[in-house]
Amino acid sequence: MAEKAVVVGAGGISGAWFPPLLQEKVEVLAVVDLSIEAAQAKVAEYKLEAEASTDLQATLESTRPDFVLDLTTPESHCQVTCAALEAGCHVLGEKPMASTMAEARKMVRTSEQTGKLYMVSQTYRWNPLPDSVRRTVADGKIGDLTTLNCDFYLGAHFGGFREQMPSPLLLDMAIHHFDLARFLGQVDPVAVYAKEFNPKGSWFEGDVAASCIFEMTDGVIFTYRGSWCAEGFPTTWNGNWRIIGDRGSLLFEQDQQPRLQVVSGMGEFHSKLRDIRPAKSPVEHALMHGALREMLTFLRTGKQPQTECHDNIKSLAMVHAAIESSRTLHRVTVEVA
Repeated sequence: MAEKAVVVGAGGISGAWFPPLLQEKVEVLAVVDLSIEAAQAKVAEYKLEAEASTDLQATLESTRPDFVLDLTTPESHCQVTCAALEAGCHVLGEKPMASTMAEARKMVRTSEQTGKLYMVSQTYRWNPLPDSVRRTVADGKIGDLTTLNCDFYLGAHFGGFREQMPSPLLLDMAIHHFDLARFLGQVDPVAVYAKEFNPKGSWFEGDVAASCIFEMTDGVIFTYRGSWCAEGFPTTWNGNWRIIGDRGSLLFEQDQQPRLQVVSGMGEFHSKLRDIRPAKSPVEHALMHGALREMLTFLRTGKQPQTECHDNIKSLAMVHAAIESSRTLHRVTVEVA
């Protein structure tokens, strides 16, 4: 029997979700949006036998879906997700989890109180290349992990709300890279020193560049340098990574296959090095499709998704701790609870 869903939010991001929903034969019972015209347009575009609605509560009561797909703005995530959980639905939601840590903690408590799952879609995890990096590090191919470095640079001319945000890079983008650091190294945040700034020539109003040094568990250091107003030599959206262990290093750059060099023997000054191959990844379904598959696996087997809310709140906490560190000019402990 096909799983049943209600989609909340008919904006641009929904266009990335409806194709995998249809491919997985999920029965979309309703599309809910503040604009009835937008909801109706999505129903028509994807030829859905679904209700178009502006009333989430009434729709959940009448349809009783297996899960809700929350595609609303970050400011609406808490309200929509908590309403869905309290209505007895599991929830798969877009990142970031919430616009504040207080809201995120409320969402985790609501998941606990209702006994319903809340999963956040951190789409960069569902990609064969980052998954290959994670497996390579976990296999110990470069020895014990010591350092994660990520560089992310783009000249991003969005227009619209991002160019008015106070912390556009950290709030809207770095959540991906911070979550990737946790994923690739299988480590969690402890504390951070960070500096946000708005470079000369920027077309953003807020601080659109940042440098961060995170202390992670197991003594690992994660450094992050990023900007959305850096013209020339852009990185990919995944960023460029150098991951260092005590027996070698891994480079994951420009979305090319990861490259590894490990110590093969002692030399007079430099160690002798040899190239080795990264671990293979079995990931078949990327990005939104991968996230959806994990939710469907949970519904069918009970297996917990990797980005269940108790885990994903740690990535969001990194964002807010970095912003606080920049504001206070102090080292900030990453607080989750």
